Amino acid sequence: MPGIVPHLVVGAVAALVTATATSLVRRFAVGVGLLVVPGERDVHTAPTPRLGGPAMLLGLLAGVLAAWLVGDFAEVFAAPSEMVGVVAAAVVICAVGVIDDVRPLSAPAKVAGMVLSGSVLSLSGVSLVVLRIPFLDVVLLSPDLSALLTVVWVGLLANAMNLTDGLDGLAAGIVAIAAATFFLYALRLGDEGLLFDGNPGSMLAVIVVGICVGFLPHNVHPARIFMGDGGALLLGLLMAAATVSVGGRTEAAYSGQSFFFFAPVFIPVVILGVPLFDMAFAAVRRVATPGLKMTSPDKDHLHHRLLRLGHGHRRAVLILWGWTALLSGFVLWPTYSGDGDAIVPIGVLALGLGLFTVLHPRFRASPAGVTDSGVVGGGVGD
Repeated sequence: MPGIVPHLVVGAVAALVTATATSLVRRFAVGVGLLVVPGERDVHTAPTPRLGGPAMLLGLLAGVLAAWLVGDFAEVFAAPSEMVGVVAAAVVICAVGVIDDVRPLSAPAKVAGMVLSGSVLSLSGVSLVVLRIPFLDVVLLSPDLSALLTVVWVGLLANAMNLTDGLDGLAAGIVAIAAATFFLYALRLGDEGLLFDGNPGSMLAVIVVGICVGFLPHNVHPARIFMGDGGALLLGLLMAAATVSVGGRTEAAYSGQSFFFFAPVFIPVVILGVPLFDMAFAAVRRVATPGLKMTSPDKDHLHHRLLRLGHGHRRAVLILWGWTALLSGFVLWPTYSGDGDAIVPIGVLALGLGLFTVLHPRFRASPAGVTDSGVVGGGVGD
C-alpha cells in the first residue's frame, strides 16, 4: 500500500482544486442568480449560492487524476473498472443533488438517483463482499445481498450527510474528521497486511479530506457558498465507497484485544456516529409524530437543539466537530496501540464536552437561537 506522502500529495491536489473551483462556481452562481433566498428554517440572512457540489466533484476528479499520475497507486488502477465506477457513481449522485438544488425534486426521484448511484458503484466492483460481525464470524455475502447492502449503505450515508448539512461548515468539518480517521485506520490495516495493495479505500478517504479542507474556507460561518444536496450526497457516496472498500472486502483473520476495534463494520458507524445518530433520531421522531411524513423537514436536528440551548452558530458547529473527534479517537487509538488505555481519558473528555454542551449556555446567558454574530439561528436544508 502507498505510504503517507503520496496520499498527502493526492489530498493536497484535491484541496487546491476544490478551493479554486468553489470560488469560480460561486461567481458563476451569483452571476446567473442561482441563490438560496433565506426562509423560515434558514440561518443565513442574505441570498447565498448553493452549488458547492460541482466544485467538490472537480476536486474528486483532480484527486483521482493525481493518484493515477503518481506511480505509487498503480495497483489501485490495475483494475480500472473500480475507479471508473466510483467516478461514474459520484457524477450521478452529484447531478441528482445539483438538480434538486436548482429545481427541487420529489423524494422518490432523489431515492431513485441514490439507488442508481449505489448500483453503479456495486456493479463496478466496489461492493460489500464480506460482513464481519465482531466476536462472531465473517459472513460471505451472496452477489444479490452484496449489491443490496451496498446500495442501502450508500443511501444511508448520503441521507445522513444531507441531514447534517444544517449549519455553516458543519457537514464539511464532520466529514473531514471522519475521513481523516478512516484514512489512518486504512493505513493501519495496510501495515498489518489486512488490505491488498490495490485497495482504493485509503486513497478515497484522503481525497475526501482534501475536498472538505478545500471547501471549508468558503463554507465556515458566515458561509459564502453552501455545498447543497449536490455536495452532501457526493460526500455520502464517497464515504460509502471508502468504507465499503476497506470494511467489506477482507476476510483475513486477526485476533487479540484489539479485535473489536479492527472490526470494519464497527469503525465507520462510530466515526460517523453524529450524522448517523441524527438521521436515526429524525426517522424515529417523524414516525412517532402524528401527521409528520418521513420526508417532512423540521427544526429538531442536533444542531437546531444546540441553538435552542443557547449556543451560537460557530460554537454549535465546534461542539459537533468535537463529538466526532472524540468518537474517532475512541476507535482509532486502540488500532494503533493495541489496547484500550485511551478509553478512560476519552471518556473524561466526553464527560467534559457533555457538561459544556448542556451547562455552558446557562452560565453565559444568550437568547436561544441567536448565533455568535447575532444572526437568528435555524437550519439550512434538512
